[in-house]
Amino acid sequence: RFITCPLLARTVRRCLQRGAGPSLGPQPLLLEFAPGPGILTRSLLDAGFRVVALESNSDFFTDLQSLENSLNGRLKVIHGDFFRLDPLAKGALKPPAVSSDKLFETMGVAAVSWRADVPLKIFGIIPQQLERNRLWRLLFAMYECGSIYRYGRVELNLFISEKEYTVLTAKPGKSKIYQALTVLAQLGYEIELLHKEPWSSFATNLKNGGLAIPKTGQLPNDHLCLVRLTPQQNLFTGGLKPSNASTFIFMVKQSFAKPKSRLTDRLNSWSLDNSDTLLKALEIPKNASMCNLYPEDYKRLFEALQNSDMFADTLFHDEVLASTRTMN
Repeated sequence: RFITCPLLARTVRRCLQRGAGPSLGPQPLLLEFAPGPGILTRSLLDAGFRVVALESNSDFFTDLQSLENSLNGRLKVIHGDFFRLDPLAKGALKPPAVSSDKLFETMGVAAVSWRADVPLKIFGIIPQQLERNRLWRLLFAMYECGSIYRYGRVELNLFISEKEYTVLTAKPGKSKIYQALTVLAQLGYEIELLHKEPWSSFATNLKNGGLAIPKTGQLPNDHLCLVRLTPQQNLFTGGLKPSNASTFIFMVKQSFAKPKSRLTDRLNSWSLDNSDTLLKALEIPKNASMCNLYPEDYKRLFEALQNSDMFADTLFHDEVLASTRTMN
């Protein structure tokens, strides 16, 4: 999907202009992935942005190159797929696979510390195929400070389905929609809804010209939601670090295997003998279920477990390795 409506492009541009943005020189820089025909790209250029367009479709790529040649350096077009950044394949990468190091070098964006300001804004529409998997992969990279997050707290401005936005912003106790993804996203990102737009406003590159609107199930899904995901500046405080973040992720994922199960039962399954003492110190009720814990509770629990002699990272070792291979 991509934007073809000039009115929608102007709306998105206003959303992207909101707040202080990163800049290289007098013009703010933005990475736009899969821009398609470049309707939004032109609107951003008109507003004074410098744009790097990452496009994998050869037809769109050629047209964008023509636009690049007429703009005296304000637009840079790169052949690549944002969701094929940093694959685990050995040897030289073949487009549309892209190395984030080469991408950031081309853009002229240097790495900054995690506590620094946002070094880059990124915009794009998440493809509906494997949407959840793509969100998970971004989340993994953020927690491990890998890929684009080696350069700091990169800000994502993404159109995602209303269904997934509902999951990302769910409250504890909603056992059907409050999930591991919810906990990790709310803990890791500042989540801001910038705009909601009906599916019909977006063009698609399906050969038959259809809109391929996903069917609505139990969750609302009548719109695409433009969501700003800014990594939390204080994420890596206490015992949580990029080096043990994968263990934390799988502790949360395993906790939601049975979201209505009691926390004490889960702790016992991890061979933790002093669970009552631990929960009392954390001021968490003994009968609390996994889906009733707040994201901050999971972080406090993880940090406490890290200090326990009974808890070992090896509990999740095989699952971490398997899922890392799947995500890549």
